[in-house]
Amino acid sequence: MKEFRTAFARIRLLLLLCGLLLVVAFSGILGAQLGWADAWLSYEQAVEPEPWRPRDIATDLSDQQANAGLIRLGHDLITRTPELIGPLAEDVSKRFAGNNLTCQNCHLKAGTQAGAGSFVGVYNRFPQFRARENKEGSLFERIDGCMERSMNGIKLPADSEEMKAMVAYMQWLSEEVPVEEEEKYKGFTTLELPEIKADLTIGEAVFKRYCVACHGENGQGIRAGENTMYQYPPLWGSDSYNHGAGMHRVITAAEFIKANMPYLLATYDKPVLTDEEAYHVAAYINSFERPQKHNAQADFPDVKLKPVSTPYGPWADTFPAEQHKYGPFQPIMRFYEQQYNIKKNK
Repeated sequence: MKEFRTAFARIRLLLLLCGLLLVVAFSGILGAQLGWADAWLSYEQAVEPEPWRPRDIATDLSDQQANAGLIRLGHDLITRTPELIGPLAEDVSKRFAGNNLTCQNCHLKAGTQAGAGSFVGVYNRFPQFRARENKEGSLFERIDGCMERSMNGIKLPADSEEMKAMVAYMQWLSEEVPVEEEEKYKGFTTLELPEIKADLTIGEAVFKRYCVACHGENGQGIRAGENTMYQYPPLWGSDSYNHGAGMHRVITAAEFIKANMPYLLATYDKPVLTDEEAYHVAAYINSFERPQKHNAQADFPDVKLKPVSTPYGPWADTFPAEQHKYGPFQPIMRFYEQQYNIKKNK
């Protein structure tokens, strides 16, 4: 009997040990599962949301059922300007642009690239005061300014489908833009302006090193034929922007060049050219002949508000025309601050 009780005790102890082992094992498995779940939850919480980017006509237009056609037309007008409202348009009455540039030659990636006069947020900044007209102007008027200068053409009718489409596209790009991103995409990049006259010899060397591959040695761009759009635009000559365009001001051109050229290599936050190289090559590009805007002397009714790098008069100072075109610009800026209490950076 004693032996039987001893054997039974041993069996009971063995069963107890097995039960304890099962509890430990189950607890370990459950703990591992819970730990994995906690780890996954922590990972999901740690993953950053997808960074903000400008709207893309190819992927982000599906929620714009009512306005999608007009927005798409606006995009097409920006990217195919000569074919739709320029010299290549089949309908002669639609030939508002006078050259074969596209709007996106200056407003890169259809106006969605930072540092390239982006349209992201631009709708939200109008109406705004414009020194060129010395009044508060609309986005319609701003577009017409480009039509008459950069496109060397004529104004779009305010009630035209083309004008409405461009504004609709810019409005669409300006919706739901974070404040910090809107500021980033505004205008061009900053430039540490050299306190010297722009050197055309240096500018020519920079042009030959970085620019001829796209724009050619004579600056006339590349296209397949006379009746086709440019792959790369002309920088001077009869088919380029006229002398009243903002890009004809050396400081403005240098800011654009610094952030965007050489094309597909330079970016807003990682430029290739130094500030001085951008400055000199901008002057070299703008040293050549180009179309003359009609009645440019009527620009800036208050000539005190004219940018110091505007290359045509009249001015509210006695600095020579050559200095207004090629600098140095700092003495002119100091004059306006001392004489008129107006601070200028262009």
